[in-house]
Amino acid sequence: MPDGLKRLLRHLQIDVSPLRDSRDYRLLFGSGVITMFGTFITMVAVPYQMKELTDSYLAVGLVSLAEFVPMVVCGLWGGAIADALDRRKIIIFSELGLLVTSTALMVNAMLPNPQVWVLYVMGAVSTGIACLQRPSLEAVFQQVVRHDQQGAAAVLSSMRWNFGAIVAPALGGLLVTAFGTAVAYGVDTVTFVLSLALLWRIRSLPPAEDAAPASLKSLVEGVRYAVGRSDLMGTYLVDIAAMVFAMATALFPFLADELRAPQALGLLYSAAAVGALIASVTGGWAARVQRQGLGVIVAAALWGVAVALTALAPNVWLVFVCIALAGAADMVSGIFRMTMWNQTIPQELRGRLAGIELLSYASGPMLGNTRASLMANFGGTRFSLGAGGLLCVGAVLALGAALPKFRRYDARTDEHALAEKARREASQQATA
Repeated sequence: MPDGLKRLLRHLQIDVSPLRDSRDYRLLFGSGVITMFGTFITMVAVPYQMKELTDSYLAVGLVSLAEFVPMVVCGLWGGAIADALDRRKIIIFSELGLLVTSTALMVNAMLPNPQVWVLYVMGAVSTGIACLQRPSLEAVFQQVVRHDQQGAAAVLSSMRWNFGAIVAPALGGLLVTAFGTAVAYGVDTVTFVLSLALLWRIRSLPPAEDAAPASLKSLVEGVRYAVGRSDLMGTYLVDIAAMVFAMATALFPFLADELRAPQALGLLYSAAAVGALIASVTGGWAARVQRQGLGVIVAAALWGVAVALTALAPNVWLVFVCIALAGAADMVSGIFRMTMWNQTIPQELRGRLAGIELLSYASGPMLGNTRASLMANFGGTRFSLGAGGLLCVGAVLALGAALPKFRRYDARTDEHALAEKARREASQQATA
């Protein structure tokens, strides 16, 4: 094999050192793989069951609406408690709560007359619990993965998520159509039991000694810290802009019809995850990038370009390629953002900032699909895709120009990254 090709392959190779070096990261990674499958299966089963029970588009759409308020409230509060309490306990108790909700869905599905209200209530409750847990899961990587391995951990986590996003929904569709929703919920319940067996073995992850108690004041402190750092605000604002202007999954059913390939609808929905998985598998290079701010800007702009090109693609396969390229660019942006967060945010604030991050990357797609639908109603599917992609590029470049500290961020010289690295090295030496 030529030396140049060998060097290229080494450059693309995934760094698995976090899995090798950290027992707690291995346990969290394994737990995440297991529960992710169950969660995606339930995400397919709930709307399917609602459709079977009501045969109403509105009833299915209201499931997401019922989940919005718990996401906002619990996402912020989850960030506050993640900084104030033992994160291991939060993760385990939340996992127990999610086990209860999946069991309730299974029992309801087994009744002779399943109740619609249970789907709404359990959907809202499970979303709230998951959003309470998510900031602790995001913040805990700081405590179980070395500072210099945060980029590698971000690549591994993205690869895990994207693999599940491709395989698990297909498995969920097979289960609900072949065996019914009760079996699908039962599989989800079993995954939580297995996950708890792994999470129980993680060491205690207490808060900082001077951690502020969870309160409205502590939430405001977290928001103030984020607003005071333009590099962090750049990660939030660029992602929101990219999603608001270029997210367009709501158009896929119409696009499939226009391409005269309604049977390819599932292919369109999986395309972004396929691209993201490829980016993760070949993403070893991303862990070695030091200018993550510029990387986020470039990746988000490429996401917009790929969506704009989708408007010009004449057939299903070229549309698939364009959407896959968009998914790959979005995943690279996510890797860079996660690396910046975990390398620069102090441990005592990491949970609250993770709550803010949750709102930024969860609200953008909701608003983006609304924007895409309104623009399509005005000018058609292709117009919405093309104009949205170009608006995304313009907005991202404008934000990059307006936030020079974000654009010039360099992990090798940034004061926050160096301070967090020194703090963690001192902590490791004290423990040793």
